[in-house]
Amino acid sequence: MSLDVLAIGTHPDDVEIACGGTLALLSRQGRRVGILHLTCGEAGTRGTPEERRVEAEAASAALGVAELDFLDFGDGQLRTGRDEEDQLIERLRHWRPTLVLGPAPLDRHPDHGRAYRLVADACFYAGLARRGASPPFRPAAAWSYMQHDPFEPSFIVDVTTTWPAKLEALDAYQSQLHQPNLDRDEPATKVASPEYRMAIEGRARHYGQLVNAAFGEPFLSRLPLAVSDPLALVPGGLS
Repeated sequence: MSLDVLAIGTHPDDVEIACGGTLALLSRQGRRVGILHLTCGEAGTRGTPEERRVEAEAASAALGVAELDFLDFGDGQLRTGRDEEDQLIERLRHWRPTLVLGPAPLDRHPDHGRAYRLVADACFYAGLARRGASPPFRPAAAWSYMQHDPFEPSFIVDVTTTWPAKLEALDAYQSQLHQPNLDRDEPATKVASPEYRMAIEGRARHYGQLVNAAFGEPFLSRLPLAVSDPLALVPGGLS
């Protein structure tokens, strides 16, 4: 069955951190949402690929995700060649998502920038009739979520109502993110620090405040967004 939205992350926990509230919101609105992880995070300092798969499954359930899958493109030096493009193209043609959410063009982790180019290229090539054997399909739009490096957002989604679901998804990643009541005997990392966990909330509160919401998630569109009703963009209507 086709998807309305497919969120693609380089490592398990990327999309949950960056746009988990948006995915939960869309799911509650009756949209079919999918998550595709391009690696299992096998090069990560903490946890194992097997553990991260289990965590990803629990996180997707918390967000109401309909489809979850993994590819093996190599954590720590993400491969972006013809074979990887073809695998991603086949996933896009199988799920036929209207919207794809993926990494931003530049980010702290080099794999994220590589993934941006891979996702953008695959979304285009998927629409070419002579690329591959399956019927062509191209998503209507591909937007970037914010991970580490900030950017000027094209729009911000109010995720106040689904913030608890996002926190539940983040709690599922016990090997990666700081858990106040859990002490794991593993090396310290930036992502596993209490400060990083607070920064996730701080960023969401900052972008939420910009749109008069408690929590917001920012996104980037490479192309202008078409609007049929400008008044629909006015906060609170015309009161």
